[in-house]
Amino acid sequence: MPIGFHWYELIPLVLIALLIFGPKKLPELGSSIGKTIKEFQKSMRDVTEKPEETPAPTPQVTTSPRPELSAPAATSSATTPPTAQAPTPQQPPV
Repeated sequence: MPIGFHWYELIPLVLIALLIFGPKKLPELGSSIGKTIKEFQKSMRDVTEKPEETPAPTPQVTTSPRPELSAPAATSSATTPPTAQAPTPQQPPV
């Protein structure tokens, strides 16, 4: 049996969609689905026809948005408290 929908299989699906979305929303829904499929096919066609025109990736320079991470601050150690380190758990002897 071939895979696909026949007209007698589509009738219940259309009726359920009509009950769920209503007669006003159903044409809008069909139109948006059609546009989405057309745009997807167009983009796939563009990708398969022009593989050599992809631009080379440009190197990106990362900058830190926080000023305290980008350069060392010229503040004294008295204004910033030392960070406490969590004790490391010791393993019992085996």
